[in-house]
This record gives sequence, C-alpha cells and structure tokens, in this order.
Amino acid sequence: MKKGVFVILFFVLLGNSMSVLAQTEPEDIAMATDEYQDSFYESLKQKGIENYDKAIVSLEKCIKLKPNDAVAYFELGKNYFFLKQYSIAQSSFEKATQLDPKNKWYWLGIYDVSYETKNYPLAIETIQKIIPFDEEYKDDLISLYMLTNQYDKALSTINEMNDKFGKSDDRERYKLQILSQGKYQNSEIENLITQIKQNPKEESNYVDLIFLYSKNEETDKALDVAKQLAKEIPNSEWAQVSLFKGYLDANKADQAIKSMNVILSSSKIDSKIKHRTLNEFLIYVNKNPQYAPDLEKAIAYFDNDANVDVAKEVGKFYHSKGQYENAIKYYEKDLKANSDTDRETNLLLLEAYTQAKQFEPMTKRAMTMIEVYPSQPQFYYYAGLGSNKLQQFKNAKTVLEMGLDYVVDDRTLEANFNIQLGEAFNGLGDAKKKEEYFLKANELLKQKK
Repeated sequence: MKKGVFVILFFVLLGNSMSVLAQTEPEDIAMATDEYQDSFYESLKQKGIENYDKAIVSLEKCIKLKPNDAVAYFELGKNYFFLKQYSIAQSSFEKATQLDPKNKWYWLGIYDVSYETKNYPLAIETIQKIIPFDEEYKDDLISLYMLTNQYDKALSTINEMNDKFGKSDDRERYKLQILSQGKYQNSEIENLITQIKQNPKEESNYVDLIFLYSKNEETDKALDVAKQLAKEIPNSEWAQVSLFKGYLDANKADQAIKSMNVILSSSKIDSKIKHRTLNEFLIYVNKNPQYAPDLEKAIAYFDNDANVDVAKEVGKFYHSKGQYENAIKYYEKDLKANSDTDRETNLLLLEAYTQAKQFEPMTKRAMTMIEVYPSQPQFYYYAGLGSNKLQQFKNAKTVLEMGLDYVVDDRTLEANFNIQLGEAFNGLGDAKKKEEYFLKANELLKQKK
C-alpha cells in the first residue's frame, strides 16, 4: 500500500533562493539566478525525456551555484533513483532533509529508496517522521509492520486507524491475517469489547466479536454478544445468526425458524453461514420431523445457488441416515431443479431406489441414463437388477450382458453383474447358466479378498 511520492512544487525554488542571495550585488544576483534557473529547468526537461544522466549534470551546476538548495538535492535524488543508483539517491535525499527537515516530500524520497531496496527498518524509521505531516501514512506503516512480522504493532495501529478514519479493505484483510494466529485474538477481543462500549450502535464490532468467540468455541459468550446486539440494534440481521443456534439448543423451534428465515433471506450474510444454518436446522428436523415443511421452505432459498446443490446435500444427509424415502425426494428435487442427467446424483438416486425397493422407477431411470452414458456400467447394472426384481428376466439378461463389456478393473461390480446374470438365467429356467454365473461371481469375490 506504498504511496507514490515524487511531486515537486516548482515555486519553492524562488523562495529558497532569496535569503541566499540577499547580500549579493544586484548584477550578480540576476546572473546567478538566471544561470540557476536555466540549469534547473534544463534538468527537468532532460528528466522528462528520461535523460537522467544529463539531468544530473544540470543539477550539479545548480548545486555549485546554490550549495544549500534542498530542491536541487531532492531532484538529484530522484534522477539517481530512476537510474537505480539507490545509495547516491539516498544520500541526496538525506542532504535535502538536512537542509529542510519540514518538507515531507524529501523524507518520502528516502522512504522510496528504503522500500525499493527492502530496507524495511529504515522505511519504518522514515515513515514515522512523515506521519506528523500526514497521519494517513500510518497505513504505510501498517504494511511495513506486516512485512516485518510485527503483528502486535500492526494490530494496534490498525485499530487506531479504524477508530479515527473508519475501516478499510486493506486494514480488514491485514487484521484477518493477524487474527488467524490465535495469540493475538485476546487483545482483539479486548479491543472489540472497548469499541462496543464506546459505540454501542456500531454493528460490525458485535459481528467481529461473535466471530472470534465462535472460532474459540466460546458459544455462551457469542450468544451473550448476540443478545446484546439484538438489544442495541433490534433489526440487525447478524444478531439472528447466533440467536438461531441458541433457540435450537433451547428447543424453541418457532423462534429458531423465524431467525433462520431472516438469515437465509439476508443479502448481507455470506453463503457459508447460510449453509451452516441450514445444516443445523436439517439435523434438528431429523430428530423433529414435524418441522419438515419448514425445511422445504428453507431449501427454496438456495434454488439459485450456483456453488452448492443444497437439495443434493440434503439427500445425502438422509441417505447416510438410512432414510431412503427422504433421500429420494431430495435427489429428485435436485435433478428437476438442475441437470436431470447429472451422473453423481443419478447414481445416488438409483442406490436409494434400490434400498427403498422402488424397482419400477429405478429401472426406468437406469434405462434412460444408459442412453445418456452408453459406456457407464453402473447404469446397466441397476437396469438389470431392477428388471430381475420386476421379473423381466429377458430384458435383464440383455442389458446385463451389454453392460458387462464396459466393466474394467472393478471386481466387485463384475461379481455383482454375474450374480444378476445368474438370477436372470434362473428366471429364464436355465439352471446350468445360473450356476456358471454364480461360480464366476464367487471366484471374483475370492480374488478381491
């Protein structure tokens, strides 16, 4: 966040020259002034077309004429800087500051050199001399503290600047970086508590404090802050984030649902928090199924979420709990809302159909997916399994024999194909083929072990 500094106010020149020439003869004054100005403006012209060596020659003439002219030394430093002769540039800038220590631009010349040469201790020392002229350069000081890992000083300066000028994106980014290291969190918690006492209507301080307490798993403290926020700013959407969890834990479902709907409809609260809120409510509904309609309404908030297929994730949750009917409902909802041919969702749905013994829709969907993915063996397997369960043995035999050709390096799946082929031939009355396929399946399972 280093600021550009090479700006010169040309009228300074004449003011600085008057005292030096005050006791000289008028003719000599005019001659010296004209020669100085000609050389000085020649240096500016040469610098403008990047002839820095020629600019330096002209400036050296200026310094011979006026040995104590800070402006000429400053310009000399700039030209050496552009030539990347940083040591001479620094000496020139230092001479300018000795001659005129109250001109911040001269100090900024030294800062430029120190920053460019990565001499950060000198940069910090120099920027501290610039801050009395312009306090906003404390943002540069913060950057330097971050570069030198002086996080305690950086955090203190960040809080000072936030308090005086308001928050900025850079300072907030630095603060997050610092607070990712736990040892600094206590001092930030104390700072936020102080800020809340001083500015009880500033919502962001409550939110930051809730975040830190939650990160440290100090749930009770986070809830206390949320309650305080709700009291001071009743319409705050952020207050509902922690209140929602408190209501669920207290089994106050109606209040929790009300808070959840505020969270999910908010444009201020990020999607990660919304997903977490929905997941917590999903776990609650699993134990309290009477609130399933409210879950349905909550999921609708995510219909246009491009990052997460919420309905699919809910289906997976119910799938893992063995609630296959619920899993099927959400897989079907996801396929309807998004891509009807999504491979993963269809495989999950076919497995849920199998566990729920819904063989007719399973067979129909598997046959449809074979047309979409003609080399995907799992779809042939489910189509064959479903056909067997529906006693459509001829169809089962045909589709399983086709799909077996696509099985590669998957002995479990190959064994399952052979089992279903055995079932198909058994249904067709061919006992010999049945035994043949069952034996193949048995051998494959032995090899897997």
